[in-house]
Amino acid sequence: MSYGVAEALQAAVYARLAGDAGVMAEVGSSVYDALPSGTAPSLYVALGPERVTDRSDKTGRGARHDFVVSVVTSSAGFQSAKAAAAAVGDALIDADLVLSRGRLVSLNFVKAAARREDGNALRRIDLTFRARVEDT
Repeated sequence: MSYGVAEALQAAVYARLAGDAGVMAEVGSSVYDALPSGTAPSLYVALGPERVTDRSDKTGRGARHDFVVSVVTSSAGFQSAKAAAAAVGDALIDADLVLSRGRLVSLNFVKAAARREDGNALRRIDLTFRARVEDT
């Protein structure tokens, strides 16, 4: 197994989301790898956990990365969160990301879960994506 491409994949996903016009139209510059200290913006996108599975074969090292991108809002309803989640999906699904290490073979949407949190004060949508990478 190779976990060597994990940092490169995360950096490319972050760069894609932070620089995508559709995502920026929904959340501005509020795309985070780690939330800054202090009060969170009323709507933001944050990179979340990942689960990596070996996909190496006799031709080389590879891995499947299932990772979460979260959209969180303090708005009363889910409408703004769903618009931002759609923009995230549009930015990432089948994206041709260039990695600083390795190669992205595919990037697909797996699932989403929307829920209320913090005593109904927040709305959160967790989008799970699956990336297949080769470590070249």
